[in-house]
Amino acid sequence: MFKKSITIKDYERFRWFFTSNDVLVIGGKSDKQNESIIERFSKPEYTIMHTSKPGSSFVIIQNKNPSKQDLKEAAIFCGCFSQQWKLNKKIIEIDIFKGKQIYKNKSMKTGTFGIHGAKKLLKIKPKLFLIIQKGILRSVPESIKEKKLIEITPGNLSKEISTKNIARTLKEKYNLLISKSEILQALPSDKINIKIIKK
Repeated sequence: MFKKSITIKDYERFRWFFTSNDVLVIGGKSDKQNESIIERFSKPEYTIMHTSKPGSSFVIIQNKNPSKQDLKEAAIFCGCFSQQWKLNKKIIEIDIFKGKQIYKNKSMKTGTFGIHGAKKLLKIKPKLFLIIQKGILRSVPESIKEKKLIEITPGNLSKEISTKNIARTLKEKYNLLISKSEILQALPSDKINIKIIKK
């Protein structure tokens, strides 16, 4: 069921960001969360995304008429928080469909859904930027308006080492004291490369 009024507590425990048009995008962190967001945040007319290959969040744009920019940003977000990132894919294919196309039967595992009808396809390059959005550290596409702090792409660093390096950089370069748990929540899976923005 979709809640008409979404509060911070409703979406902050999932993956999320706001597009450059200030549209909320929500994704699941696990099979259980994928199940939950489809039940709670989807509407028949909402746009939903998933990587063409298995192993990604379902990502839902909380708007009936997203712009092309919203679609592109949500697709990048979807692709970066997927197994394709961990596999260091240079291009990731994203399936795009509507909430009304989703179906579920009893034989399907938790977090798994079927799709009726045609899907659109969008190809993205996996790259994100750490920013402070709504007072919280987020990983977002480059086109987001807020100040970019650190660039992250698929690489070789573990999530643990990346978190330590990011925490140090945020403190030394930007005088930001961000907890390791908040950084971990913002990052994609392991296999990360960090690039400090010189601007």
